[in-house]
Amino acid sequence: MRIGVPKEIKIAERRVAMTPNGVSDAVTAGHVVLIQRGAGVGSGFADSDYEAAGAALIDSAAEIFGMAEMIVKVKEPLRDEAEMLRAGQILFSYLHLAADPELARALGESGAICVAYETVEDGFGRLPLLTPMSEIAGRLAAQAAAQCLLSPAGGRGVLMGGVPGTPPARGLVIGAGVAGTNAALVAAGMRAEVCVFDIDAHRLREAEALLGGRVTTRISSPAAIASLLPGVDFVIGAVLVPGARAPVVISREQLATMKAGAVLVDVSVDQGGCFETTRPTTHESPTYVVDGVCHHCVANIPAAAPITSTIALTNATLPYVLRIASLGLEEAARQDAGLVLGINVVGDRITHPALAASLGAPCVDGLKALRLAGPSMSIAS
Repeated sequence: MRIGVPKEIKIAERRVAMTPNGVSDAVTAGHVVLIQRGAGVGSGFADSDYEAAGAALIDSAAEIFGMAEMIVKVKEPLRDEAEMLRAGQILFSYLHLAADPELARALGESGAICVAYETVEDGFGRLPLLTPMSEIAGRLAAQAAAQCLLSPAGGRGVLMGGVPGTPPARGLVIGAGVAGTNAALVAAGMRAEVCVFDIDAHRLREAEALLGGRVTTRISSPAAIASLLPGVDFVIGAVLVPGARAPVVISREQLATMKAGAVLVDVSVDQGGCFETTRPTTHESPTYVVDGVCHHCVANIPAAAPITSTIALTNATLPYVLRIASLGLEEAARQDAGLVLGINVVGDRITHPALAASLGAPCVDGLKALRLAGPSMSIAS
């Protein structure tokens, strides 16, 4: 199969979808890998590294989209990229379509087959292609909260861990999944007082065991969160419903109860955000203030550590890339029910149940959609 890796063009996105080692494995397996010149520079990989691994260097994204049978990316395609996709071409990338109906429609119009990293599951119901970026995003979210609390960043002027004789920062982490647990790990490691919320008691037990009792835990409810907001310095939102838009856990009205200079960090921003006042920001301009509360809502947090992130992402995605390239998507999905859940769009058919519900579209089984012919089912406006 011809696998194409274009350079990422989202603002401040320095990751690349494959490392040179990943390219070498794909070439050894008999595939052709097309890498856009300069695609790996932000992650520390020179064009010569890719050439040595056996890749063909291509000048433009348009050429790669035109030649490749499968496009492998990091972030969801921007409009110009979506317009370069063609019918039957496979797109393998993070997509987060529940929060972006316009992109979902554009992908449907392209006729491409779109597989989302974030909804692929393993045999235990885990999200193996989302996990490494969630780990990194969670850890960076705690660092972002610490930085935003400092007065030069507009925060309250509180040191995360305090010093002897002074109180540490107090914070909430909402969501005890991978991102939330990693956020709590780093915040507690900086000696902040952290309370972790989740609706699943089993996840809270896992988080408490992992963190060695350094955090407190509570079952999440609107009333429980609201009761603690006036006393905290920071909140990290890490709520995830795979394939669906994130639920709102803090309203605009509740900001009035928080301290001036308190900080909200929304790790769920890719899925629409879990704070009512969330809007996506960039690494170049990461924060804004609403009602005296600093919001950090960067939509590609792991891009701040592109070398770590690119290696971690390739480690996770490469086995799937090789399987799809060697077997074809239909056969690879037939052998792996978790990969079927990764298929989000086939032509203009929506194939993930939670995504279909979020977009108001009918849902077609992924394997069936790959075989379907005839009248299509359009995404609702």
